[in-house]
Amino acid sequence: MDIATLRQEHADHWMKAAAIRALAMDAVQAANSGHPGMPMGMADVATVLFGGHLKFDASAPRWADRDRFILSAGHGSMLIYALLHLTGYEDVTLDQIRAFRQWGAITAGHPEYGHVAGVETTTGPLGQGIANAVGFAIAEESLRARFGRKVVDHHTWVIAGDGCLMEGISQEAIGLAGMQKLSKLVVLWDNNNISIDGKISLSDITDQRARFAASGWRVLSCDGHDPADIDRALTEARTSDRPVLVDCKTHIGFGSPKKQDSAGAHGSPLGPDEIRATKEIYGWPHDAFEIPTGILKAWRAIGKRGAAARKEWEGRLAALPPARRAEFERQMAGDAPKRLSATIRALKKQNSDAKPKVATRKASELVLEVVNPVMPETIGGSADLSGSNLTRTGDLGVFNPENRKGRYIHYGIREHGMAAAMNGMVLHGGLRPYGGTFLCFTDYARGAMRLSALMGVPTVYVMTHDSIGLGEDGPTHQPVEHLAICRATPNTWTFRPADLIETAEAWELALTSGTTPSVLALSRQNLPTVRTLHTARNLTAQGAYVLREAEGRRQAILMATGSEVEIALAARDLLQAGGIGTRVVSMPCMELFAAQPESYRRKVLPAGPVRVAVEAAARQPWDRWLLGERGREAKAAFVGMEGFGASAPAERLYKEFGITAEAVAAKVKALL
Repeated sequence: MDIATLRQEHADHWMKAAAIRALAMDAVQAANSGHPGMPMGMADVATVLFGGHLKFDASAPRWADRDRFILSAGHGSMLIYALLHLTGYEDVTLDQIRAFRQWGAITAGHPEYGHVAGVETTTGPLGQGIANAVGFAIAEESLRARFGRKVVDHHTWVIAGDGCLMEGISQEAIGLAGMQKLSKLVVLWDNNNISIDGKISLSDITDQRARFAASGWRVLSCDGHDPADIDRALTEARTSDRPVLVDCKTHIGFGSPKKQDSAGAHGSPLGPDEIRATKEIYGWPHDAFEIPTGILKAWRAIGKRGAAARKEWEGRLAALPPARRAEFERQMAGDAPKRLSATIRALKKQNSDAKPKVATRKASELVLEVVNPVMPETIGGSADLSGSNLTRTGDLGVFNPENRKGRYIHYGIREHGMAAAMNGMVLHGGLRPYGGTFLCFTDYARGAMRLSALMGVPTVYVMTHDSIGLGEDGPTHQPVEHLAICRATPNTWTFRPADLIETAEAWELALTSGTTPSVLALSRQNLPTVRTLHTARNLTAQGAYVLREAEGRRQAILMATGSEVEIALAARDLLQAGGIGTRVVSMPCMELFAAQPESYRRKVLPAGPVRVAVEAAARQPWDRWLLGERGREAKAAFVGMEGFGASAPAERLYKEFGITAEAVAAKVKALL
C-alpha cells in the first residue's frame, strides 16, 4: 500500500505511525548515529500490534500476565523507544528520546534490559531476541500449566529482521519452538530485503517461509503497510495451535525519496534535507521531536487500554488461596524458598560424614535430587547430553506439548539456543532454568552467556567434562582456555568445585543469585571428598578458603580448584614429609574471592610463602593470585596446561602433561 492511499483511507492510523517514524528520524539525526530505516518500515505493523493486539498497561510495566514484546532486530531501537514514549511509559520521556545514544541516557544504541521499563531483554546481537522469545514462551506454557489460565495466559510477540533469521542461533530457536508447539509465540518478520551491505540476495537465498514451515511453524503473510491486512494476520496468529511466523513485507526507510529500499536507510542518519522531504511526503509539518497533542492523546489511550484487563487479573490473583498466591508471587520475584538453605546444609552434613568419592557432575545430580523437590520453579535440561551432564532427576518429567508440567527440556544439539532460551525464561520470571553441556562447548553458547552477564540474569550453566580429565575424547572436547574465558567475563560466577560439599555450596549460591549467572565446571572423573569437617557456613561463598593448614612454619601455599585440589593435598603430604610447612587453599570461585575484603584475602594469601597454583587449564587467570595479592614472580609458579590436550585415559594425561603431586612439590622446592 502506498503512502497516498494510507493517508487517505487510514488517516488516524497513518498519523500514529508517522509519529513513530518522525521520532526515529529525529533521534537518529540528533545522535548522528543509529538505524532509522527499520522503525520507518515497521511502524505500521507496530502501530497495529500495540493498538489492537498487545496486552499491556503502560502504567504497570511488570504486570506478570502482560504480553511480552521483544524487538529482536535491536538495531531498530528507536522503534521501541518511540512506542514506549508515545504509549506513556513513565521513564521514557521526550528528553530521553532527545538523548538517544548519549552518555547517561536510558535510550541506548540497542535496547538494554534493566535500563528501560518495557524492554524485556537486551537485543542487538542478532538472533538473540528470537531465541530469548522461545524461553519466554516456554515459561508461559510451564506457568500456565501449574497455576492455570486465570493467572497465566499471554503471548510473546517478536519483531525480527533478515539479519536475525540469518544468524545460526535462529534455526536452533525455531526448531525447538516448532517441536514444542509454542502456540503463543508470534514472530513478525520485517521482510525488507536489505542488510548493511545491500540487498539480501548478496548473501542469502533462503526461502524463509518454507524454512519455518519445515520447522513446524504456521506461516502467514501480510502487506506490512496495510493496517487492515496486518490486523487480519495478527488476529489469525493469535488463534494458532503452534508458533507463527508472519511475513510482513515492508519497505526499509518507508517514504524517504532517496533512501527507501536501500542500505542507505539502514545504519546512518537520513540527513536534514532528506528528513524534511520525507516529512513532507508524510504530511508531517512539525518540528523535530514535536508530537501534536491529538496524536499523543491517541497513543496514550492505547497505553491505558490494558488497565481494565490488568485489574481483572489482579482480582483473579487475589482470589487464589493465600498460600498459592504467595507461591506464585515468590516464584515470579525469583526468591528462593526458605527450605533451600536447610536442604543444602543437611546434604553437606550427610556427605561430610559419608565421604563419597564421586565425580562433581554426579555430585551435582545428587544436589539436584534434593533441590528440585523443594524448588518447583527449577526447569532443567541438556543439549543432548543428559546422561553425561546428569541434569535430569527422576521427579522432573519431560516438558513437551503433551506434558506442560514437565520440568526437563531435551534441547537437542542446540547449545546456543538452549542458553538463550534459558535467558528468556529467567527474564519472563517464575522459572529457575539450568542447562548442561560440556565445558568445551561454552564456545557454542558464548553469545547468550555473555548476555546473561550483561543483563544481570541468574541463568545457571552446568558445564561438565571440565578438563583433560575427561580422557579419551581428546583435545576437541578437552577444555583448556574455557575457564579463563568464563572468568574474564564481567558479572559471571565460575565455580569449579573440588567435591560434593563445594558442589552443593555452589548450587546454593547459583540458585539464590539475583543478578549474576553461574557456570558450574564439573568433572567427569571421580574425586574424593576433601571437605570432611562439616561447617554450616557456605565457605564457597568466600571464593577461596584454607582447606588444610601448614604444620610447622608455613613456607608454601598451594592453590587449586576442582580435580586438582586432590593433587594439591597429595603434594602437601610430600612437602610436609620433608619438613616444608604447606597450606592448601581451595579456590572454587575466583570472582567471589576477589569480592572479599582485602583483610580476608590477606589472611588466605599472606605475604612470604612461595605460591604454586595447580589447575588443568590455562594459566592466565591465576596471575593475580600468584603475582598480585602480596605475591611476586620470583616466588610463584603454575602447574597446568600450556597447550591443548590429547586422547588417552585421564591418568595417563595428567602424568604426561606434568600435573602431578610430584611436579607440584618439585616446583615448591625449586622456588624455596
